Amino acid sequence: MSTPVTLIPGDGIGPGITEATVRLLAAAGAQIAWDPQLAGMAAVEAVNDPIPEATLDSIRRTKVALKGPLETPVGKGFRSINVALRKTFDLYANVRPAVSVLPGLRYDGVDIVLVRENTEGLYIGIENYIKIAGDPHAAAQSIAVVTRHGADRIHRYAFEYAVRHGRKKVTIVHKANILKYSQGLFLEVGRHVAREYEGRVAVEERIVDACAMELVMKPERYDVLVTTNLFGDILSDITSGLVGGLGVTPGANIGKNAALFEAVHGTAPDIAGKGIANPTALMMAACQLLDHIGDGERGQRVQRAIEAVLRERTHVTRDLGGSATTDEFTDAVIARL
Repeated sequence: MSTPVTLIPGDGIGPGITEATVRLLAAAGAQIAWDPQLAGMAAVEAVNDPIPEATLDSIRRTKVALKGPLETPVGKGFRSINVALRKTFDLYANVRPAVSVLPGLRYDGVDIVLVRENTEGLYIGIENYIKIAGDPHAAAQSIAVVTRHGADRIHRYAFEYAVRHGRKKVTIVHKANILKYSQGLFLEVGRHVAREYEGRVAVEERIVDACAMELVMKPERYDVLVTTNLFGDILSDITSGLVGGLGVTPGANIGKNAALFEAVHGTAPDIAGKGIANPTALMMAACQLLDHIGDGERGQRVQRAIEAVLRERTHVTRDLGGSATTDEFTDAVIARL
């Protein structure tokens, strides 16, 4: 039977790379029943709502979504539509793999999965101004919140991911040497969870600044990283940069009752509608989706085909130094299947 999946093409280059991804999965024989829905500016233009209730209802029903990049409308009450979706469905684990595929880059042998806590930390949104001597904005404060529950489930997800995918090591990335309470709790819980996986997965601890330095010096030493929201946001862009940028790295947002897979790059309005956008990130996200719904072998086959075309460099898009269109790149990947 086909698996129902919510499909959100998104804005800018989103519809183009989404169409290419759907075509690739069909060619691979994936049994998916797509439920197309709107979000972002496309939804504002259609129904004057950046996240229509119909879209939310679809995700509640399917529990799985594939999403292109979205543009957050200015002045519509959302800091970010992506953040709103994560909060609505409690998508607590952000999973960002970064693998060396493109030849000729500074680094080779990179194979890192970054697991980022997605709902707490400094991004929880507790902020306010402090009035001093008549100045209402004399000071500002932002509060980072780390709960034992949130820390426990993200660490467990990272260690379970490592076991399920044959990974050897999990690195807990923190700043507990300075932020004794919030980061201290995150590290304390991580150590507790790690003991349950002793003998199955190795564990190490790294202060975030040391980790950032080592990522650009010897990234091959890292396997799975688990960290808090802000640190994960920054480090995931570093790991993407090691392997060629956001255009070749996917993202998954996982919760207990829903999962959303996405291209993490922007909408690129300057090339929207020209048929030259690189669909790799969304295609790779679709591979994560296949693994999530129990079709991992097909997902691996699709990923190998994508990687083969990227390594050959004869049918890649302009951002990767080639001249292929979105359709030509997709055709090349399908041919490799």
